[in-house]
Amino acid sequence: MTGHMHKLAEAVCEGIRDAGCTPRMYRVPETLPEEVLVMTGAKAFQEDFLKIPEIKRDELSRADAVIFGTPTRFGNMCGQMRQFLDSTGGLWKTGGLTGKVGSVFTSSATQHGGQESTILTTQITLQHHGMIIAGLPYLFEGQSKMDEITGCSPYGASTITGSAGERMPSENELSGARTQGRYVAEIAKALAPKRDEILKIFSSC
Repeated sequence: MTGHMHKLAEAVCEGIRDAGCTPRMYRVPETLPEEVLVMTGAKAFQEDFLKIPEIKRDELSRADAVIFGTPTRFGNMCGQMRQFLDSTGGLWKTGGLTGKVGSVFTSSATQHGGQESTILTTQITLQHHGMIIAGLPYLFEGQSKMDEITGCSPYGASTITGSAGERMPSENELSGARTQGRYVAEIAKALAPKRDEILKIFSSC
């Protein structure tokens, strides 16, 4: 809608590359009517955003880890992300995401706009898929800063956009996103070769 989540996603990808892994960025399908996109001013930005390929459900099962980015809507994920995740029942039935690393980052207009609840409630869906949840450890000291307004928590990276979207992610928030990307990638590198063994053990229980 305004580019804030895209900026964080780019920083997440930088962190993944720092870990020696290959990120692939996708967007979920848009569900808002054209007139709403025009009215909110999102249409101009989306011309560039739409160049990012739209995610297909099978892409999720091909990844060793998936880091979901969703803005906050009343303390929960946005409707576009909810609709996409609700379409992944087939992956759930086959265990397509079981044993893969899952992580979440977000944004909100205000400092107390539901960032943590959005990440935590999104993680519930990932846990139903059997994903291994990774957040943003306190080893990233930027989330404890007291000298500036900033997003980020142990649950995941985040940014504060301002009520009119006037505030873009700060360097500290982008650093948190980079740290989260690298952290998830390092865990995925360690776990991916063992995933078949994990699934075999689970199927024999």
